[in-house]
Amino acid sequence: MRSRSIVGTATTTAAATAALLTAATATATAAPATPRATAPGFLTADDLPPHQTSPWYAGPVGKGLPDPEPFCVDGAIPDKAGTYHRLFGTEYDTHAAQVSVVTKAPKAAGKLAAALEKRVANCAADWLRNNPGSTASWDDYGTVDAGDSAHIYGVHTAPPESEHGVNMFAVVRKGAKVTVVRWAEMGTLEHAPVAAFRTTTAKAAARL
Repeated sequence: MRSRSIVGTATTTAAATAALLTAATATATAAPATPRATAPGFLTADDLPPHQTSPWYAGPVGKGLPDPEPFCVDGAIPDKAGTYHRLFGTEYDTHAAQVSVVTKAPKAAGKLAAALEKRVANCAADWLRNNPGSTASWDDYGTVDAGDSAHIYGVHTAPPESEHGVNMFAVVRKGAKVTVVRWAEMGTLEHAPVAAFRTTTAKAAARL
């Protein structure tokens, strides 16, 4: 598909490098009588699009949202019991994040997935409004036959006189669970490994 280019105004870079968490995982205390939601399955380092010169490294699965939250979907994912995340990195500028939410029912999951898809589709335009003077573009790479629904997008941002950043996003729903995967590095949409990311998306759905 042809990318949609948007020209506007800017000062900040969207592809902020996400260092792997040194996670202090809280030890589980003996739970009250109420059962807790089981953490959904997550991608592993080997599930991500291969990097040309570096292996991927995976951080631990943690409760709640990562800090910072993933670009484009920040503020759109509930930070509550049933929300989990995992961060990934390489030895270079390429990094990734996955956030998964266990909702109360498939209907709630469908509503959350639709909201996340809308947020990603509008991300380039929203970013330009907050960053005057830049350029940005996006692409809808369509659906993946995985889970109950899976959709992938690409977003490119370029502050003036600064580096270009390219992101790919997958929003996946399976039953009452939703996961969003963000992959990011310096570059443009032409550099996005779309075919490999489609495989990553199918694996994310399978692991949920």
